[in-house]
Amino acid sequence: MRTILKAMWWDSAVGFIITLTLSLLAAPLTVTAQPRRTLPRVGVLEPSSPPGTSCLAGFRQGLRDLGYVDGQTIILVSRYAEDQTDRLPALATELVRLTPDVLWTHSNPAAQAAKQATTTIPIVVGIASFDATPGLVESLAQPGGNLTGLDSLYTEVLGRRLALLKEAVPTITHVAVLVDPTNPAHQGGLHNLEAEAQTLGVQLQRVEVNAPEALEGAFAAILQGSAEALMFEGPLFGGTTLQRIVAFAAQHRLPTVAGGRNYTTAGVLLGYGMAAYDQCHRSAVFVDKILKGAKPADLPVERAHKFELIVNLKTATALGLTIPPMLLFQADEVIQ
Repeated sequence: MRTILKAMWWDSAVGFIITLTLSLLAAPLTVTAQPRRTLPRVGVLEPSSPPGTSCLAGFRQGLRDLGYVDGQTIILVSRYAEDQTDRLPALATELVRLTPDVLWTHSNPAAQAAKQATTTIPIVVGIASFDATPGLVESLAQPGGNLTGLDSLYTEVLGRRLALLKEAVPTITHVAVLVDPTNPAHQGGLHNLEAEAQTLGVQLQRVEVNAPEALEGAFAAILQGSAEALMFEGPLFGGTTLQRIVAFAAQHRLPTVAGGRNYTTAGVLLGYGMAAYDQCHRSAVFVDKILKGAKPADLPVERAHKFELIVNLKTATALGLTIPPMLLFQADEVIQ
C-alpha cells in the first residue's frame, strides 16, 4: 500500500513540474507576441485606361527600385478614369474611402479631384502644371497642405512646342489647338502660347473638347477654320481618343505636335515635353518619404529637369514633309 501511495505521489509531482515548466515556457511568448503589421497601401488614381500611361509605368518602376514589391511589401489599389475626366472626382472619393496611406496621381484634373476628395490623406502628383492651377499648393517651396509632387512646367513648354512645329513646317500660319475647358492647365497655358504665336507669326484657333464624344464637332470646326496644323495634349486626349485624332490628322494631312513619347508612337509628328516616365519615376521618392513619416507640407514641389524631343519620320513621310536636319539633330529619339 505504501508503495502504491508513493508511486501516486511521485506521478503527481512529476505532472506538476511538467505543467509548471510548460507554463513558464509559454509565458514569455504571450508577453512578447506582437500584432501582425499591415502593408502600406497606395491609392492610384490613373486618368487613362489599364494598363495606364508611361507616367504610371515610371512610378511603379520607381517603387520597385526603392525595394517595394506590390503585394509583398506594399499594396497598390488602382482606379482608372479611362480618359474621362468627369469620372475622376468619384474615383478619387472611392479611393479615399479605402483609407490608403498615400494617394498618387498625375494630371491637373486628377490632382484637383484628389485634393477635393481629402484634406488629410497625403497626395503625391507625378505630373501637374502647378503654376497654371492656383490652389493646388500654397507655394512650390512650401506646399503647406496634404499635396506635393512634380511640376511639368507646362506653360513654358507650350511655347517651345509651337516653335518646334514652326521649325519643322515653316510654311504654317494657322494652328488649331484642342483645349479641354475642364483642365485648368489648358486655360493657364494658353496665354503663354498666344504670346509665342504672335512672335512666330502664327494664328491660333482654339477648339474646345470636353469629352470624347465632342471630337466630331471639334474636327468639323478645325476644317472650317482652315487650320494647317494641330496641337493638343492632356489626359482627355489619350487612348482611343488619341487614335481618332491621329487618324483625322493623317486623313487631312495636318502636321501634329503634342506631349511626348506616347503621342509620337501613336503617330503624332512631333512630341516635346518633360520626360513623363523619368518624372513619375522620381515621384516614387515622395511616396517613400511620406511612408517613412514625412509630411507633404514639408516636401517642396520639384520642377521638371529632363525634357525630350521625339520626331516621327514615318508620319513626316506620310505627310510628304522633309524634317530639317538641325531639328533631327536636336531630337532625343527619331521614329523611323
